[in-house]
Amino acid sequence: MSMPAVVNYKAEKHCVELRELDVPEFGDDEVLLEVGNVGVCGSDLHQWTNDQSWPVNYPVVLGHEFCGTVAKVGRRVDGFREGDRVVSETAAVIDPDSPMTRRGLYNLDPSRKGFGYGVDGAMTRFVRVPARTLHAIPDSLPFESACLVEPCCVAYNTVVGNVRIFPGDRILVLGPGTIGILCAAIAKLCGAEVAIVGLEKDRPRLDIAMQYGCSTIVGDARDWALQRDAMGCDGVVDAAGVGPTMKIALDLVRPAGWVCKVGWGAPSDGFTLDPMIQKNITVQGSFSHHWAIWERVIALLSSGALDVRPIIGGVWTLDQWQTAFETMHSGQIVKAVLRP
Repeated sequence: MSMPAVVNYKAEKHCVELRELDVPEFGDDEVLLEVGNVGVCGSDLHQWTNDQSWPVNYPVVLGHEFCGTVAKVGRRVDGFREGDRVVSETAAVIDPDSPMTRRGLYNLDPSRKGFGYGVDGAMTRFVRVPARTLHAIPDSLPFESACLVEPCCVAYNTVVGNVRIFPGDRILVLGPGTIGILCAAIAKLCGAEVAIVGLEKDRPRLDIAMQYGCSTIVGDARDWALQRDAMGCDGVVDAAGVGPTMKIALDLVRPAGWVCKVGWGAPSDGFTLDPMIQKNITVQGSFSHHWAIWERVIALLSSGALDVRPIIGGVWTLDQWQTAFETMHSGQIVKAVLRP
């Protein structure tokens, strides 16, 4: 039996195409998951344009934001059965003996390989998934929302797991992409005043951020950052993934404040971390997520406390993948979703 799959096949620009692949074999500790929906991530776009900063195991099926129904279970799988509705974490391969894995921080295991770049991902009909990465989801959570649990977990780890937000804090988010808007939304849930910053071309996405109760800024955010007491904002999330934004973050955060960087990007020439010293700033990186974060985010989505529907700009079939990629890459929408 064959199935269509969106495959990144070579380390060159736009080397992605729809191919027919065999349904994968799966092991005793794995399930065969029938994909319900899969989100298009900025990292998928980076691999499509071949400007990613991580190694890719070509050829590879793209897609790591996914949910679906368990189609078959391996012999040693316990706790899941055929027909279960689930979402999957992204850490497809980890070293169980790694010191980070033993601490529960398998997302930081140096040997970790993720779906969509290290092993085949979910932009297809069936994907093999380790049972340890699965989380059950209720019937009340639609697949179109459930496939975005993963970026919500990235955002949750950024503004809850790696920094501390107090009610009344003023938080600035740089970059109105999926992660930036979700960071802003979760910071609002923590009780912060939040502004999100973009460029003129980002106005459609900034309009989406307003639906989460955020202030929106095109261009210079200095006036907003200094508004309360002229010292700067309490924290800055750098979700833009470009070099100059870190300089902006260090400039606009208050003394003894924090900057959390979650966006990937090329380094900026002439950049210095000296303001971090002078202002006694905490600079924190944030990468991926782990089991406890997934359970918390599923609860937030299931209860309606966090709603991802505003960021979904459309749902496309697999054979329309290029239209979905191009529409999202242009900035017309925040998030594209595919349906096998």
